[in-house]
Amino acid sequence: MSALTGRPTAAELVAAVAEFLEGEVRSNTTGSVNFHALVAANALRTVERELLDEQACAPQAALSSVGYPDEQALAAAIRAGDLDHRGPEVVACLRTLVRHRLSIAHPGYDGSR
Repeated sequence: MSALTGRPTAAELVAAVAEFLEGEVRSNTTGSVNFHALVAANALRTVERELLDEQACAPQAALSSVGYPDEQALAAAIRAGDLDHRGPEVVACLRTLVRHRLSIAHPGYDGSR
């Protein structure tokens, strides 16, 4: 966090808007507005988790461990069969990538939280 921005942080602002949508808006609306408020709140909770993510470097470290700069390059190498001989390393990398995504999108889904 930059000393210039101070408080509230971006994560705190996102959380406040999500709380407003979950509380005030949802309790005072019905139908599609209520549903869209829920969807918006869920999206903001995902952004909040990304902003607070202490493991943000894990995916890049996993990719680097198998020698690829990004997921697209890794996927292309897998499709091409370039990593068939490095199965355990690739599986470990993919598990890290998937666990990280799940921790942001669906915390607790893999039972690790």
